[in-house]
Amino acid sequence: MAGERTKLVVAQRETLGSAEARRLRRRGLVPGVLYGSGEPVAICVAERELRRALTGAGGLHSILDVEIDGKGRTHASILKEYQVDPVRGGVIHVDLQEVRLDRPIQASVAVQLVGGEDAPGVREGGVLSQPLREVTVEALPLEVPEHLEVDASGLEVGGTLRVADLPVPDGVALLDDPEAVVATVTAPTRVAEPEELLEAEEAEAAAGAEAEGAAAPAGPDAAAAGGEGASEG
Repeated sequence: MAGERTKLVVAQRETLGSAEARRLRRRGLVPGVLYGSGEPVAICVAERELRRALTGAGGLHSILDVEIDGKGRTHASILKEYQVDPVRGGVIHVDLQEVRLDRPIQASVAVQLVGGEDAPGVREGGVLSQPLREVTVEALPLEVPEHLEVDASGLEVGGTLRVADLPVPDGVALLDDPEAVVATVTAPTRVAEPEELLEAEEAEAAAGAEAEGAAAPAGPDAAAAGGEGASEG
C-alpha cells in the first residue's frame, strides 16, 4: 500500500572489493550502496532484514527509514536497484536511494488484470494477453502505489485496454504512452481436425493429377491424324 514505511538498520562498510562482498554474503549479509545528496555510502544489511523490509505491505515501493550503525538518524530511502544470484535466487547486492518526501519521484509499478476470466471474449474462446506488465508513474514517495489494478471483465474479442484506461489514485501521474496496449483479447486460432487435413491433401493430389493429364504430350494416334491433315493440304 502507498505510504508504507519500514525501518532498516544497516552497517557502513569500510572494506570494499569482490572478495569482501563474498565474505559478507557467506555471513548472511547483503552488500550495497546508499546514494544521497553527498558521497555514496557503502553499506551492508542482514539478508533476512532486507527481505522483511521488502516483503511488507508496501512491497518494493516501501519507504525505508535507513539507520546507519544504530546512530539514531534515519534516511528516508527507496529501493533503487538490486541484483539476484542467477543460480540460488537470493539478493546479492542492493542500491538504496535517499529521497525527499516532499518531492515526486518516478517508479515502475506492476499492472494487475482482474476479472479477465469473466470477459465475454474469453468465454467465447478468445485468448487474453497482457503485453504490458509494468508502467512508469510519478508521485510523491509516500504516494507511489504498490500496483495498479485494471478491470478486464468487459473485453470482447478484439477489445483492448490501454495505458489511458488505467485507474490511478489522486496525485499519481502515468508517464507511458497513453495508447500503449496493456491487455487485449484475440480470436481463438482454429486447429484443423485430422479428417479435414486428409481431405485437403486428397483434393490437392487430385488437382495435381488433373493438371498433369492436361499437360501430357499427344499420343501416336493424334500425331497420325495431324500428319494426314497436312498431306491433304
